[in-house]
Amino acid sequence: MLSVTDIQKILPHRYPFLLVDRITDLKKDEYVIGYKNISISEPVFQGHFPDHPIYPGVMILEGMAQAGGILAFQSMDMSEEEAAQKVVYFMSIDGAKFRAPVKPGDKLEYRMTVNKHKGAIWVLEGKAYVDDILVSEAELKAMIVDK
Repeated sequence: MLSVTDIQKILPHRYPFLLVDRITDLKKDEYVIGYKNISISEPVFQGHFPDHPIYPGVMILEGMAQAGGILAFQSMDMSEEEAAQKVVYFMSIDGAKFRAPVKPGDKLEYRMTVNKHKGAIWVLEGKAYVDDILVSEAELKAMIVDK
């Protein structure tokens, strides 16, 4: 399990763009499970939408990507110093689907599985759930590069 403090040692993202609160399970080179608690105090709800707050799909995809980045970094057995010199870049997002709205008060769980990994390239199957109901899915391709 990784706390938000541990996550900040791996990812360069910070508030308001760090979209993973905790990692609850991780098996190197296979999968990661983590979550974000969706709060009405998220800055995005000021404009999306003031009278009907819905967490944007693009933020769900970014959260999946961040969880996937954590999986990639942990799988590569890098030191904190080595990881600090790297960043994960999106290469593609395929088959993105949004099946149900995510609202304030929801616990958004990311479940990322490795489809392929070769060198610095990772292809991940991402699924996001609220109360074990699938709310979003996509295939994400990313590359770990030097900063």
